[in-house]
Amino acid sequence: MSENSPELGRTAIGTWSGGRFLHFGEAICEDRLVSLLTPGDGIDTLVTADAYGTGEADLVLGRAIASTSRDEYRLVGSIGHDFYNAERDGPRGFPRFTSPALRGPGEYADYLRMATERQLERLGVDHLDLLLLHNPDRIGYASEEVWAGMAALRDEGLAAGIGIAPGPANGFTLDLLDCFERFGDQIDWAMLILNPFEPWPGSYVLDAAAERRIKVLTRVVDYGGLFWDILRPGAELGKTDHRGYRPAGWIEAGTKKLDRIRPIAERHELTMMQLACQWNLAHPAVECVAPTLIQEIGPRARPIEDLRTELAALPAEDRLTSDEVKEIAAIGDNHGSMALKGASPVFEGEEKPDAWPMTPELEELAKRRGIDPAVDLVKN
Repeated sequence: MSENSPELGRTAIGTWSGGRFLHFGEAICEDRLVSLLTPGDGIDTLVTADAYGTGEADLVLGRAIASTSRDEYRLVGSIGHDFYNAERDGPRGFPRFTSPALRGPGEYADYLRMATERQLERLGVDHLDLLLLHNPDRIGYASEEVWAGMAALRDEGLAAGIGIAPGPANGFTLDLLDCFERFGDQIDWAMLILNPFEPWPGSYVLDAAAERRIKVLTRVVDYGGLFWDILRPGAELGKTDHRGYRPAGWIEAGTKKLDRIRPIAERHELTMMQLACQWNLAHPAVECVAPTLIQEIGPRARPIEDLRTELAALPAEDRLTSDEVKEIAAIGDNHGSMALKGASPVFEGEEKPDAWPMTPELEELAKRRGIDPAVDLVKN
């Protein structure tokens, strides 16, 4: 972590909320999304990525922050997919800027600067509080040229801090740990998937982040929206809803788990969403939570504005005991529940932008961290 790592708020809202750029629930109109993203009323940290709507999400967020003084909110930007020079590859999206088909290492810094400047232009500001490397491929995790380029942007004031945001799917455990070891003195923040029903595999990274004083911003805190306590067994999702990738029966199984931890929430006067946030924040490295705000459909749906109010009302103090944190983790244990992205001991075939084989260096790293990839990083 750099000496002057930026601070973010305890809660944040991302431009992926509201369904306009990532398909969760019913897409709200642009004016409602602008209102949702406008800082104030308890939430002052906003997160965006240039790939969302190929810059459109940045423009919407720019509208949301236009009338607020720059020192009254924290702004997190993300870059990494090159939609400026490449064509979209169907559902796989735009290629990472580090694709050898687009450029070599000597051109990484120029791309990072251009993408950052363009994002700032769309947002209407002169700097970000935090700039994240968004959904990197194998090169992005390990390239000295990439991280020198990111650090240069911070040194020149385009961003107060830099970090990494793996994804979009879960995994990349050993790649993140390796990235922390290589560039941990430069990285200020990491954005990870983490929630009480998906402690695996993100929990493997939290100790390493804390050791290097890398702060963690967590997303998918809501577990596909379940912690908003709206979805119930039998709920129907739209045909393009991204939650369709989850295994059949996930709502039914998750609802049973919710009922098991509900007494803990009631004991501390927390909603289920607030309980999920508190559980994440109970981990030393985690300093900010950014659940997805979803305008659900159906009879139990609540206005998405109510969800924002609920998130903003998250108590400032940590209310869970260490025993309760462990109890919730045991109930939500999802070890081996899915195939993970990134380096994998079961990977076969040609390397992909989000999946690749293990290396001897990663094997050694796993051993040092007490991880058995063949047991701890594979689907049961």
